Amino acid sequence: MTAPSARRPRVPPGQVETRKWPVLHAGTVPAVDLATWRFRVWGLVERPLVLDWAGLLALPRREVVCDMHCVTHWTRLDSRFEGVPVDALLELAGVRPEARFALVRAEEGYTTNLPLADLRRPECLLALAFEGEPLTPEHGGPVRLLVPHLYLWKSAKWVTGIELLEDDEPGYWEENGYHMRGDPWAEERYGRPDPVRMRRGPRSAPDLGTA
Repeated sequence: MTAPSARRPRVPPGQVETRKWPVLHAGTVPAVDLATWRFRVWGLVERPLVLDWAGLLALPRREVVCDMHCVTHWTRLDSRFEGVPVDALLELAGVRPEARFALVRAEEGYTTNLPLADLRRPECLLALAFEGEPLTPEHGGPVRLLVPHLYLWKSAKWVTGIELLEDDEPGYWEENGYHMRGDPWAEERYGRPDPVRMRRGPRSAPDLGTA
């Protein structure tokens, strides 16, 4: 089990603590067919990886207790997830030395970008369960990415793959003005000087993994 650090305040600047887990996405929740679902790791890897649902469930799991921070200013402390460590999947694929970034793919064409160093941290999971129960579709089930040290839009819902890259490429929200990294402790919410428009979101959006 991984526990949150006690070395600094638990709630980042600009955040308000809640015990709820608000549901945020644009549009409807996708219907994920587990019979055809596949998870892929490709790009700058030695062994491109494709897993079906049974293959994912067969991998070792880890429990992580973490704090969640949404860009919409809420924080939920001591949240318990269980899932497959992302770094274990990357090890299976064999990360090439020139890989420095990742573009995460999800249902409905959603993408989000991450430095590879952030994605390989031990608390990062393909999360399958929350508080001992399978993830609900509204919260990204059957499987979502969990990168708890960054704002929650980086933890893509309904995740389907990871592409490893040499250069950083913006994902969906990043192309629409959100920060390229999203560190809540530095309040890296927006990457452009137009935060009012960004709070309203893009004019057209797929089902998005923001929280």
